[in-house]
This record gives sequence, structure tokens and C-alpha cells, in this order.
Amino acid sequence: MPELIPIIVAAAAAGAILLIALGLAGSSPVDPVQARLTQLGTMQAKNLEELELQSPFLERTLRPLAAAMSGRMSRVASNSFQEKAEKRLALAGNPGNLRVADWLGIKAVAAVVGGLLFAFLFLVLGVMSLPFAFRVLMIVVGVMFGYTIPEFWLGGRVKKRQKAILLQIPDTLDLLTISVRAGLGFDAALAKVVEKLEGPLIDEFRRALAEVRVGKARRDALRDIVPRTEVAPLTNFIGAIIQAEQLGVSISKVLQVQSEQLRIERRQRAEEMAAKAPIKMLFPLVGCIFPSLFIIILGPAIILIMQNLKA
Repeated sequence: MPELIPIIVAAAAAGAILLIALGLAGSSPVDPVQARLTQLGTMQAKNLEELELQSPFLERTLRPLAAAMSGRMSRVASNSFQEKAEKRLALAGNPGNLRVADWLGIKAVAAVVGGLLFAFLFLVLGVMSLPFAFRVLMIVVGVMFGYTIPEFWLGGRVKKRQKAILLQIPDTLDLLTISVRAGLGFDAALAKVVEKLEGPLIDEFRRALAEVRVGKARRDALRDIVPRTEVAPLTNFIGAIIQAEQLGVSISKVLQVQSEQLRIERRQRAEEMAAKAPIKMLFPLVGCIFPSLFIIILGPAIILIMQNLKA
């Protein structure tokens, strides 16, 4: 039985890390209000407790805990830190409709779990005989480790979204150029692009169109896309559109020039990736293929030499 204690504790620690990962990655794109209305329409004889039990386990456990800790974290965190967190969430596309308070609560929960995980590891490894200061230091390291894990996940979401936007810009701009040259205005052409395509870039254009419809200036709505994406080709495109609008230049010509430039840049990125491919292939060749070739070529010779030495 004592031999099973380390295995049980390690399994519990792994389960805690898995729950945090699922809680961060398992965000549903469905509007929660619409989902709740659907539940109320299809289930008539359910009371409030049964409806709450239908929500996922992580929704009923981690979110209330994160909400309880987010208030304390919001009071402790500075305004600059909250602004930075809000900007990173916007760059990631606000996954799971997370607010800054929710994000701070998630980081606090991850920090507590990290500290508890390191404490369990100390208990399993039997290092409680070490000095008290060292144990406290390692628990603090666990807290910092858990606190920074969500940042790595969010950084991955930011890079993935920016890459998706970068890959989608040329096709989107081609469709926008064709629509404008066919006789549509810029707003109508942008609405046609939003109707036909999907993706993070289209979501930003959809938001800009909604802001224009409620009375915001078009140049301001387009300019606000830049800090939410931080993709250089998109920034250049939006700057060219705003400048053409201010100077009275034909938007059709600007779109045509930008479209050609983006196609050239896409071709250059493809050529750059093709040039890097041989260097990237060198490491698996040296580490995997060449040793196998040496064994096949030199193996029989080594066997013959060993047999001759024994004889």
C-alpha cells in the first residue's frame, strides 16, 4: 500500500493540471444567453437547480472560484497591468468572452493550484526534512509557475490568430477589390466580404461595420482594428484606405495596388519558407536517418571483424 501513495498523488496532480487546461481551452463559441434561452425553450418542467446541473462541470466549479478571486485580484492589480491584460485578450480574440476580471481570476486559481501541486510533490518525494526557507521558496516557485502558465496559453492563441489573419488577408483583399471594381461602394463591398467569408479577419471587419452602422466614423472604426490585431500587412492596408479617403484618391486603385503588393509578399513568404526547409530537414537527417544508414552499411563489416578476431 505505501508504494501506491506516490502514484495516487501524481495522478491527482496530473488530473488537476488537465482540469485547468480543459477549463482554458474548452471555451464554447456559442452565446451563453442564446444557449440558456434554447434550454428554457426545450425543457419546460425543469427547475433552476436542474438547469444549473446541466452546465459543464468546469463551468460550475472553476468559474465561480475564478469569479470570487477576480475581485481581489482586480483591487491588487495596477491599471497598467489591467490594460496590458485587456490588450492581450483583444489580440487573442477574447476567447470564451473573457473579461480582464475573469482572466485575473483564472491566473489566481492557476497560481493556487501550482502552489498546491508543488506542496504535494514535496510530500511524495519526502523532502520535508529540508530547511523551511527552501520549502517556502519552492512553493513560491510553484505559485509563480501556475501564475504564468495561462500567459503561455494566451500567447499561443495570439500567435495563432495573427497567423490566421495574415494568411487570410490576400484572399479577402482580392474579393474586396473585385467587389469595388464591380461598382459597389466600400462599405457595401466590405459587407459582401463579411457575408461570403469566415475567419478572425472577417470578425474584425464585421465589428467595424457594426460600429459604422451605429454612427462611428469609418476611418475610426478601421483604425481601431489595428491595436486588436497588430498584423503589419493589415496595418498598412488600413493606413492606405484611410489616407485615400482623406486625400480623395480612388479607393479602387488603392485596393488594386494593395492587392498586388500582398500577393507579392505572400509569394516572398512562401519562398522564404522553402529556403528554410533544407536547414530544418538537416536535424532529423543527422539524428535519425544517418545513424540507421551507418548501422546498415557498417554493421556487417563490424560483425565480420569481430568474428575474425575471435578466430
